Amino acid sequence: MTTLEEAMAGRPNRYDESGDLRTTSARWETRRLNPPNPLWGSNGVAFGPDGRLYVAQFLAGQISAVDPATGDVDVVVPMDGPVQSPDDLAFGADGSMYIADLVPGRVWRRSPAGQYRLVSDDVTNPNGITCVGDRLFVNEMKPHGRLLELFPDGGDPVVLTEGLALGNAMQLGPDGHLYYPHMITGQVWRIPPDGGTPEVVAEDVHEPVAVRFDRGGVLHVLSRGVEGIVTRVDLHGGGTRTLVASGLKGLDNAAFDAENRMFVSSYASGGVTEMHPDGRTREIVRRGLDGPYGVTVDLGGTVYAADHYRLASPAATDEGEPLGAGPTTGPGGVTTHRLLHFVHGVTADGGLLHHTSQFGDVQTYDPASGELRPRARGLKRPIGIAVGPDGALVVAETGAGRVVAVGDGEGEGEDTVTVLAEGLDRPTDVAFDAEGHLYVSEERLGTVLRIEAHGSTSVVLDGLGAPQGLVVLGDDLFVVETGPRRLSAVSLTTGARRIDVEDLPVGPPPGVVPRTEPALFADVMPGTARRFAGLAAAPDGALLLSANGEGTVLRLTPRAGAQPVR
Repeated sequence: MTTLEEAMAGRPNRYDESGDLRTTSARWETRRLNPPNPLWGSNGVAFGPDGRLYVAQFLAGQISAVDPATGDVDVVVPMDGPVQSPDDLAFGADGSMYIADLVPGRVWRRSPAGQYRLVSDDVTNPNGITCVGDRLFVNEMKPHGRLLELFPDGGDPVVLTEGLALGNAMQLGPDGHLYYPHMITGQVWRIPPDGGTPEVVAEDVHEPVAVRFDRGGVLHVLSRGVEGIVTRVDLHGGGTRTLVASGLKGLDNAAFDAENRMFVSSYASGGVTEMHPDGRTREIVRRGLDGPYGVTVDLGGTVYAADHYRLASPAATDEGEPLGAGPTTGPGGVTTHRLLHFVHGVTADGGLLHHTSQFGDVQTYDPASGELRPRARGLKRPIGIAVGPDGALVVAETGAGRVVAVGDGEGEGEDTVTVLAEGLDRPTDVAFDAEGHLYVSEERLGTVLRIEAHGSTSVVLDGLGAPQGLVVLGDDLFVVETGPRRLSAVSLTTGARRIDVEDLPVGPPPGVVPRTEPALFADVMPGTARRFAGLAAAPDGALLLSANGEGTVLRLTPRAGAQPVR
């Protein structure tokens, strides 16, 4: 029987051209629970002059070119270049690539020779971008956003219209108008490229995120929801609508090739997929985990990953069988349980899942009922989360330099937030030992601290390289060092420390130093994801680790003969 590792051997992924899992350990057997994801999510897509499909990857800060015939992926705009968070792209008449760099609010031109030039830094949350010959248009993904014409060779921007309710992917229609969605209001609008009065084309459209015209002039409106709906609007036939559900969760954008084949992207699971008119799909570039970030496992053995846009589960076995009861494992060996906004930390607690969001929220999700309960709001970039001995949720509030407890309040409404420690540098993850002692990783300082009574701290481990995920198993505390890409441990009884696993596929590809991550979108939502390598202990004594460099969850099982964890 072919194992997942054998099937993936020699197949390039986003982390390693060989595609091999290169971890080494004398104590742990390591295997993937799902195949690597070749892309760090997929957002704006457009065919280039060379016939390849170019894919903007917002989470990575890079753009790749995909051969639609073979699925081969080549990085064209690297994550250590000037572009920080590309969300959409378009090609001009001369072959130049124009890039909407969402978070810093910039629009770039990349010449056919590969040279970059800043077109504008005066656009707030630029997202939808399109070219009409030599003309360049961009809109803003924000309430009361603008649609502007920019001039790559100089000149002040021209505002065509204002009042967009979150703009996004737009395109010139066969009637010579620019078509664009209002994501908040569920509408599609159009306006002449020389300006004029904007006009509503369609209302009550299902969660519109992008508008695209096929070669026959039919308007396709993509939905960002879980059903993968595409609404086709025949503008020549009185606006007749046809809805097709693809099942592709979190659609983002689409492009039509010269043969009128439709290729779509997914912000939630990445990949590139050909979508047929009847909703059937054919995977061109494998979908999978965009991160993953936090990871947890419930008492039944179901593994959950916080994947920035969703809660998901990897496959349980090398053969890709689903984990426990629930939905069937989807393509890429990953099941999406629920789309969520910017989820990073997650912990299982009985039949519930508690998670943090980069929006500043802490929530509790019941997979059985689908109920989502708010627990706290307004925190600054919370990441790691754990359940304390008293049932309170303990959170590493990274942006505020605090560790807080979210009390299990009675009745409706948010719970009480209590500060357990403050004045920290960059607290990232939290964990409890069997005696109820609380530990926190300090990523920037390279330490793991124990939080004592009244908020004082003591050093448990120092000299670490960007420690993130934490878990206590038996008498050992384990920590993921994302700098040297290894799993380290310390005995909480003797203080002896050791390195358990090396060459973990965490963080950016080896040799790549991404640009400094931004703090916030200008005025709408949190910024791009800080890569967080989570860690969890399974009931059977295994460890689960977020291999966010390649898009997998790793299962670490003690080797036969290795000293057991007590």
